[in-house]
Amino acid sequence: MSLIERAIDHIGGGRSSRRDADHSSSSRRGGDHGGEPGGRGNRSRAEPGSSRAADGKGSTTVSIRLDALRRRGFAVPDSQASRTGEEFRVIKRPLIANAFGKGPAPVRHGHRVMVTSAFPGEGKSFCAINLALSIAAERDHQVLLVDADVARPSIPRELGFSGGPGLMNLLLEPGSRDISELVLRTNVDKLAILPAGRRHELATELLASQTMSRFLEQLSARYPDRVIIFDSPPLLVTTESRVLATHMGQIVMIVAAGSTPKAAVTEALQTIEGAAEVIGVVLNRARGNRSGGYGLYGYGYGKAAG
Repeated sequence: MSLIERAIDHIGGGRSSRRDADHSSSSRRGGDHGGEPGGRGNRSRAEPGSSRAADGKGSTTVSIRLDALRRRGFAVPDSQASRTGEEFRVIKRPLIANAFGKGPAPVRHGHRVMVTSAFPGEGKSFCAINLALSIAAERDHQVLLVDADVARPSIPRELGFSGGPGLMNLLLEPGSRDISELVLRTNVDKLAILPAGRRHELATELLASQTMSRFLEQLSARYPDRVIIFDSPPLLVTTESRVLATHMGQIVMIVAAGSTPKAAVTEALQTIEGAAEVIGVVLNRARGNRSGGYGLYGYGYGKAAG
């Protein structure tokens, strides 16, 4: 039985042989986002103290309110130890190893990591942000978080700053801007962000274009020392994520325990079969202990079963 098959076996009951984790209720209740902080009914705009200021190098610096993220259940670097932080330490380790050629086998484009789910509301953006924050805590590695959910971008809203030009602008107007002009620096030393940018009705075609391939090659060449995390759309709702998956080296599939049907998980995984060399499944919001805790479960990362 493959790693993914074992993970799917755990989905129905929301239990796992891996350890459980407790989180505050604020990180469990996110309106229509089903657990993503900042969902409908808990949505925040730029918070007091957030800012955008030119850093003098063609890029922009945005200030993330880390104290607000901490209160909402995120694993903020340099904060007190938390179960969320511990879980993401487990999840990130094989991703980092594969990204920099230290895994069991070389992974082509291993530094490109896509975080997705079958449906909206399963916590993919919550997990993508936490994964980026956790990698930013590393001493030897940096991370670039790309908001690739171009129809429903959420990274700026979740982190408390205004969105702006980004990925789609670079694809619509190739060569008109340097990538570094749109990559936002943050007050987290090793974390940078590329927003989704303007919306466009031909998003799928743009992501499938040679322009996208060239952009990713340029991005990889510009930031060879970074793990690049793509927060992508859900697999069973749009086609953009399936196209994006073909450019990735690693894919992290987020599944909401006790909510996402096994059949939907299987169908979602089939849409990206063969797209990336490594696929991992994270079981989110699992309730496996007496206190009804909120859990994240990494099932390891291995070659996707054919």
